[in-house]
Amino acid sequence: MNSAASAPRRARVRAPELIGKGGWLNTGGKPYTLADLRGRIVILDFWTFCCVNCLHVLDELRELEEKHRDTVVIIGVHSPKFVHEAEHAAVVDAVERYEVHHPVLDDPELATWKQYAVRAWPTLVVIDPEGYVVAQHAGEGHAHAIERLVEELEAEHEAKGTLRRGDGPYVAPEPVAGDLRFPGKALVLPSGNLLVSDSTRHQLVELAADGESVVRRIGSGQRGFTDGSATDGSFSEPQGLALLPDGSVVVADTVNHALRRFDPATGAVETVAGTGRQWWQGSPTSGPALEVDLSSPWDVAWWRGRVWIAMAGVHQLWTWDPESGTVALAAGTTNEGLHDGPAAEAWFAQPSGLAATEDRLWIADSETSALRYVHQEGEGDEGYAITTAVGTGLFDFGHRDGDAAQALLQHPLGVTALPDGSVAVCDTYNHALRRYDPATGQVTTLATDLREPSDAVLVGEDIVVVESARHRLTRLRLPEEAVRVDAVAHRTQRAATEVAPGTLRLDVVFQAPAGQKLDTRYGPSTRLLVSSTPPELLVSGDGAGTDLFRELGLNPELTEGVLHVSAMAASCDDDPANEYPACHVHQQDWGVPLRVTAGGTSRLPLVLAGMDEDAS
Repeated sequence: MNSAASAPRRARVRAPELIGKGGWLNTGGKPYTLADLRGRIVILDFWTFCCVNCLHVLDELRELEEKHRDTVVIIGVHSPKFVHEAEHAAVVDAVERYEVHHPVLDDPELATWKQYAVRAWPTLVVIDPEGYVVAQHAGEGHAHAIERLVEELEAEHEAKGTLRRGDGPYVAPEPVAGDLRFPGKALVLPSGNLLVSDSTRHQLVELAADGESVVRRIGSGQRGFTDGSATDGSFSEPQGLALLPDGSVVVADTVNHALRRFDPATGAVETVAGTGRQWWQGSPTSGPALEVDLSSPWDVAWWRGRVWIAMAGVHQLWTWDPESGTVALAAGTTNEGLHDGPAAEAWFAQPSGLAATEDRLWIADSETSALRYVHQEGEGDEGYAITTAVGTGLFDFGHRDGDAAQALLQHPLGVTALPDGSVAVCDTYNHALRRYDPATGQVTTLATDLREPSDAVLVGEDIVVVESARHRLTRLRLPEEAVRVDAVAHRTQRAATEVAPGTLRLDVVFQAPAGQKLDTRYGPSTRLLVSSTPPELLVSGDGAGTDLFRELGLNPELTEGVLHVSAMAASCDDDPANEYPACHVHQQDWGVPLRVTAGGTSRLPLVLAGMDEDAS
């Protein structure tokens, strides 16, 4: 019996057409419809370039994309969260920056997102060769399940005669010359030269004190994870840099999920933390540095005898102790959001920039468009606390100066301590350099027209800004007076889900991939955490549990808010003869804006993996 005949019958829904006002990228200028792709297995990747989880999925899909290049067409549907991400030029930059090697549909108005009822970044939708949706997956960790589904679809449609093999629609853009390409972070070396992470080219670049003349490059220039000399060592999209007391430099090697050490004297590159694997729920959060997995470390800073790590991939802060050779979790719960308090209870959202002063570690918390800091309130490591100086949450952003309580940023990636006790913020998606003064509680704008600034360093009386999207360092004299700008406030443009008052049934849909079952060997294999903004939105049903469904009681006195849902499911190969089956973790966080209205729905389905068979 052939595999097509024995394959289980799966639910199929006709795939809506692909619509995007921004047009197509990586196709040589040619637009595509689903009819053009008939006969191919199409995977739609709904992503936005601010989202670190989306970047993880891009990396997960690379092997699948190469292995099944003659049958599978991956299409990135860029669906913006921030206003800046709706700019076509910014999407063009992001496609190059993150080495996206498949067609991308620029959908600034979220037209295709709405047609497919997507609720989270990232979401993957699989369309069979006949144009039907056969699977949907939200979050990370689904590449193994999708590959198995692809193999089933190849066999099924080969047998039916509906599979069409051949070259895909991807057309590579022309390469661009230049000394830097989307640089990330910088620091001043003891020699006075500048060291820059040239992220897209997977290298470090040492520049002379003028910030322009190349002294040397460190790294092979090919994506890799190899220790060695300045020419043999390799990185994968390195970002943060920090100078250690011994004169060496620690590098946040972001896509390798590792910390590397670079010795400017010898040029040697070595791994000091991380395994090259991405951290998943349930993995250790402390221990020997070379045995513990990390997750997209984005920046590093030397503070209080340790290297502090902005662990963007899991919304936490970690530390690495060079003396003991260990890493440890320092702050955060892995929940994405903005919540202050004791370090162990705080929530972050892709912390991406760090700057140390004597009594504070400043944090650019990018997805909450916030400036926050670590400070000591009690004794020892347990005495650290987190406080927000600027920012209110995941969905409010803009460019507004004045009192910090009402000031707005837009996805800041860098923060720099200034000599007077204030801090400069690289307000990345506002293309501006901002300043926060703790003494007055005021936010001002120091400079505008900086294209995606991602870091800044002090050089004498100047501040040198990494203009990532202009591929250069820009030297500015620190101004005595701020620049006046018109205030602009935004909210994330996703339409709110209208829900009925009273009780809301939350269903997280998870169907274990074919050939797998839920992993119940060590207890419950699923986890569900629910909260809301404001917290008063829910009168019952918040908190943690092991069922993927929940009855939520809505506050009758509130008409809108955001529901925060975090779900995890573990599945393993269903083979009784295999004593050590391969297991996989599927996880996703959702932030769902709600509006309570009499005509709304009483059920909220969120698809983690599979199809919502109860959808009307």
